Amino acid sequence: MEFAYPRPQLQRADWTSLNGAWQFRFDDERRFSHPSQVTDWPLRIEVPFAPEARASGVADTGFHSACWYQREFECMPAGDRVVLHFGAADYAATVWVNGQLATTHEGGHTPFSVDITGMLSPGGRQVLSVLVEDDPHDLAKPRGKQDWQEQPHSIWYPRTTGLWQTVWFERVDRTYIDKIRWTPHVENFAIAFEAHVAGDAPDGLSIDVALRCGKRMLARDSYALSDRELERSIVLPDPGIDDYRNEMLWSPERPTLIDATITLRRGDQVLDTFTSYTALRSVTILRDRFMLNGRPYMLRLVLDQGYWPDTLMTPPGDAGLKRDVELAKAMGFNGVRKHQKIEDPRYLYWADRLGLLVWEEMPSAYRFTRTAIRRTVREWSEVIDRDYSHPCVIVWVPFNESWGVPELPAVGKQRHAVEALYHLTKTLDATRPVIGNDGWESSATDIIGIHDYDANVEHIRHRYGADVKADQLFDRRRPGGRILTLDGYPHRGQPIMLTEFGGIAYAAPGSAKEGTVWGYTVAEDLETFHRMYADLLQTIIHTALFSGFCYTQFADTFQEANGLLCADRTPKIPIEAIAQATRASRTHIPGGV
Repeated sequence: MEFAYPRPQLQRADWTSLNGAWQFRFDDERRFSHPSQVTDWPLRIEVPFAPEARASGVADTGFHSACWYQREFECMPAGDRVVLHFGAADYAATVWVNGQLATTHEGGHTPFSVDITGMLSPGGRQVLSVLVEDDPHDLAKPRGKQDWQEQPHSIWYPRTTGLWQTVWFERVDRTYIDKIRWTPHVENFAIAFEAHVAGDAPDGLSIDVALRCGKRMLARDSYALSDRELERSIVLPDPGIDDYRNEMLWSPERPTLIDATITLRRGDQVLDTFTSYTALRSVTILRDRFMLNGRPYMLRLVLDQGYWPDTLMTPPGDAGLKRDVELAKAMGFNGVRKHQKIEDPRYLYWADRLGLLVWEEMPSAYRFTRTAIRRTVREWSEVIDRDYSHPCVIVWVPFNESWGVPELPAVGKQRHAVEALYHLTKTLDATRPVIGNDGWESSATDIIGIHDYDANVEHIRHRYGADVKADQLFDRRRPGGRILTLDGYPHRGQPIMLTEFGGIAYAAPGSAKEGTVWGYTVAEDLETFHRMYADLLQTIIHTALFSGFCYTQFADTFQEANGLLCADRTPKIPIEAIAQATRASRTHIPGGV
């Protein structure tokens, strides 16, 4: 299985993947506290696939609270540094190198790394050991769609335990750049660049930044460092011609990227060099409209849960991620709402490169406690830090459908939690809209998101049609008896979007009766499936109240068979027909597909 460079916006040449066969064992009784105590390795696992996944070679979906990993790798100590990286480990990881404690990390969806230079064996053969602890019954940790029951039920899916993204190491100089950040400023035709220098801190350091768009050099500057931090605004050439400006702006229709080469120097000596990229793109809210690059933009999103049948939350290689982006665009969507999952950075890379907008949503905890909020705040901050520089990311969503804060209308501290996460997100990233709680019971938010799975288009027209005024809309209750906005937070003119609807399942003959297919609505044949989808999209797109929508969903996910695609990404109806309906470009629905 081929996995590409895991960190696309800070990409060095010298790196080594540690994916592949590892020794493995479960430790449900918590018998071991150090790798030296583990003498029996009864299983082999294929990293980066979770032990629940068939692709891992273990395929054990039972309840397991702890598991151990171990493998050897070759790495000769030298004068440089060696940094070990983990894409994600669910939920709490402890790492040893040659029996020495290297690092710990808590949070199942974010990366972590450690300098292991001083732990390397002089012989070149190194032993890497990892303990991952993940209580399957703990509802006070961010877990997204991972089921707490033994078998997947309703809208929850198999658990993901342990390592589920790429493990790798790279060689760097004694002094190197470990973090960068890009912030576009379209109004000034400029890009802010930030960098942090790690390791030794000698005098006389400078950073060279070269920006290119295709073959055109946009900027080449050198900045002296007075400490470890660099913050500079790079102004790009702007002739004031609209056509040129439009060519430079990133959008799904024209995903123009600016390639960057970053070099850290001490005098004439090159200490570090790598490639990156950024883009000129702005996302804002103006009254009741979402704005992309200063212009109103209709969001046509599809809800994407990011699961595959054999690999679960781990993609089946880089080509699989690219294919998902291509399929979303081919179906007529200009964006996806990544639902209850922090997706692999390579997905964001392909969305950046091919042009697909991404809403990023924090996986939910399902119990409100101080521990749950502390965990959510810490991990959500790491998510924003990881993905801040991707131009495809346009909206942050810390809560969904009041999950983890189930008593929002009545309990003040739960309302404060949502409002705090909204304001924290706006503090960490002032450049993107934030939805405090998507679906209903909105308080602090830049967009009002509504979830409504009624498949009857007449009901949809009655609720949201031309005769419905916004004040009437917010006086009504939504599905499940939920109110759209909490008391004290009336609609202030923000954009209103239908951020979950549809959920039409197509069941093979007999399967719905046998209970093997779940959906909000079930179509008994493909002709009905096609007609229902097209009628819904026609209705939603021609509803002036909405400035965007998100259809549920991209692909079938285990028992939830309401995807436009099957779980293996095969379209249920011709993809051209899906695209025509998504764009509401067809006014006549044919008798068959």
